[in-house]
Amino acid sequence: MKYILVTGGVISGVGKGVIASSFGTILKSCGIHVTSIKIDPYINIDAGTFSPYEHGEVYVLDDGGEVDLDLGNYERFLDVVLHKDNNITTGKIYEHVIKKERKGDYLGKTVQVVPHITDAIQEWVEKIAKQPVTEDGKLPEVCIVELGGTIGDIEGMPFVEAFRQFQFRVKKENFCCAHVSLVPSPKSTGEPKTKPTQSSVRELRGLGLSPDLIICRSEKPISSSIKEKISNFCHVAPDQVITIHDLSSIYRVPLLMEEQGIVQFLNERLKLEVPMPPPTQFMSQWRNLAERVDHLRKSVNIALVGKYTKLEDAYASVIKALQHASIKAGYKLKLNFIDAVHLELQTKEIEPVSYHKAWQELCSNDGVIVPGGFGQRGINGKIEACKWCREHNKPLLGICLGLQTIVIEYARNVLHQENAHSTEIDPNTKYPVVIDMPEHTSGDMGGTMRLGIRPTRFVTQASMIRQLYGNSEIIQERHRHRYEVNPKYVGDLEAAGLKFVGRDEENVRMEIIELENHDYYVATQFHPEYLSRPLKPSPPFLGLILASTGKLKSYLAKGCRFSPSQLSDNESDEGSTVDFSSNQKSELAVPTFGLDARN
Repeated sequence: MKYILVTGGVISGVGKGVIASSFGTILKSCGIHVTSIKIDPYINIDAGTFSPYEHGEVYVLDDGGEVDLDLGNYERFLDVVLHKDNNITTGKIYEHVIKKERKGDYLGKTVQVVPHITDAIQEWVEKIAKQPVTEDGKLPEVCIVELGGTIGDIEGMPFVEAFRQFQFRVKKENFCCAHVSLVPSPKSTGEPKTKPTQSSVRELRGLGLSPDLIICRSEKPISSSIKEKISNFCHVAPDQVITIHDLSSIYRVPLLMEEQGIVQFLNERLKLEVPMPPPTQFMSQWRNLAERVDHLRKSVNIALVGKYTKLEDAYASVIKALQHASIKAGYKLKLNFIDAVHLELQTKEIEPVSYHKAWQELCSNDGVIVPGGFGQRGINGKIEACKWCREHNKPLLGICLGLQTIVIEYARNVLHQENAHSTEIDPNTKYPVVIDMPEHTSGDMGGTMRLGIRPTRFVTQASMIRQLYGNSEIIQERHRHRYEVNPKYVGDLEAAGLKFVGRDEENVRMEIIELENHDYYVATQFHPEYLSRPLKPSPPFLGLILASTGKLKSYLAKGCRFSPSQLSDNESDEGSTVDFSSNQKSELAVPTFGLDARN
């Protein structure tokens, strides 16, 4: 087994996740099976209890693991299935060691950071690196480990020490360290400064790890003289300094790394036995995708009505899934974040200007998405958005809480049950159309929801969403929820036109909603964004984009195939860059790869 350790210096959010994913993409294009591990030095057991404002979205894996959002980046780039143990936290390691101590496994010895914690880290990495991550069950040949945080952080010290020992444990020819560092260019001088990188590399060496590669992140391209300066003062050869400036999309990162000889270096350093030079079709799919992303002319405007709109990372997978669908449809995605609170009836907390601006933005978009969330704040704004889309035939996709708000809105305004609500918000509601699941009501918050991949069975042939899924009777999607539609009211809702076309295998839990006589009014209790891939978009998201561009009916009529005219457009334009034009005035355009671009 070969290992590539990716560390970061100077600042956090420098792009380690994309760099680590790019290593995997390049190696996978060489025919090498790759797996990934993300290490987060926080003491939390997992990411399940994080506020989206604290750490971005919580990404859910097939096995129900609630993990860091970078695991989603790995799965999307590498098209692999990871497991909850691929995300290591300080909390997990200490919990593991303490359980062993309680059982007497250490035979009465004093349990210490060195060697017990560091040994546990090394054993965990070796064990997880050997787990298959592909459908064919083949074992990985290379494991890419991303160490979260910044070198020098006190929380990460045990992990750095563990890998200092690990490099000797697995031998030099099987271990490579890549250090990602920022090279800032102060506006006062306009000259790239290498001192932060020099200091970061010096600190890394002082902790016992010498970088084999230095990945220099910058806003603008770095000149060869700066590259040589870094090489000279950081004691690495010039070809071991890889420069990555801000790019038009993250899909260009692996291409830029490959152009700087990364394949040849890894081949020699880790003795991978990859034929050199690489074949002419090497990374051709990735190259074509990057070209399509950069050559779009048409655009589609989507409004995201959410609760955590101040931080784009809170909806990272939703944004990626929208982008993937736009790639397939051949449109540039322009995403408008709308705070659900601003759509609610005017109160003292909401200024009239914000209220009217939010509604103006909602009405001016081609389609709307209402993603998941928890708690009372903004729930009425989401309900109002669902009502407007239903009444004005505006394409809408609801996810998790989005499905529940659709049910609440329909019960209130079509079934005329004004008190209809979710017991999450109003435990004493007289018309509980959304209720908590009995088996998920324990006192703990972490890991107690309905999590992971589960089957959904279509109960009717007459379904747009079923067609988008290739007319499969059963599909598999990932879940993360504690509340569900109350089966008691399903009959009334369906009689009024709100059809529950997808249900769980026991026919008890409602999974997919479609509204009759509407261009696209769809909601899912599961989270389809988690399984979306750049070359294989999620069907519900593709349906939303196609409906928003007026192409869904023709797409379905042709058996979910694009017409020749659409194909010609896609061949030249298929791809997407995302333009955030929200009231938050976001400076980060996804999938632009810039500083602080985590995904």
